[in-house]
Amino acid sequence: MSAIEVSSHVRLDEHGVAWIDETRVKVIEVAVAWLANPSSAEEMHLQYPHLSVAQIHAALAYYHDHKEALDKHIAESLERTDKLAAESADSPGRRKLRAMGLIP
Repeated sequence: MSAIEVSSHVRLDEHGVAWIDETRVKVIEVAVAWLANPSSAEEMHLQYPHLSVAQIHAALAYYHDHKEALDKHIAESLERTDKLAAESADSPGRRKLRAMGLIP
């Protein structure tokens, strides 16, 4: 299955992941950055100078149009990250670093 264009700046890949067209940036990356620090597309352009302001607007519009699904995906990703962090808190490498006094 090939990519599907959903707007002039956003396309879905064969797995249904939304990407900013002609870039290697996922829409969800821009959405997470905006959620962490809500700002205008013009201000976000400073963080993402390789994206046009129009591409940023398109990514944010896609996020708002699909907010429930993307928020769910973000929450699940955070849960997986927290779980992996907890599982690795006492890894052999961390124990060795602790024994060397390099980490608490």
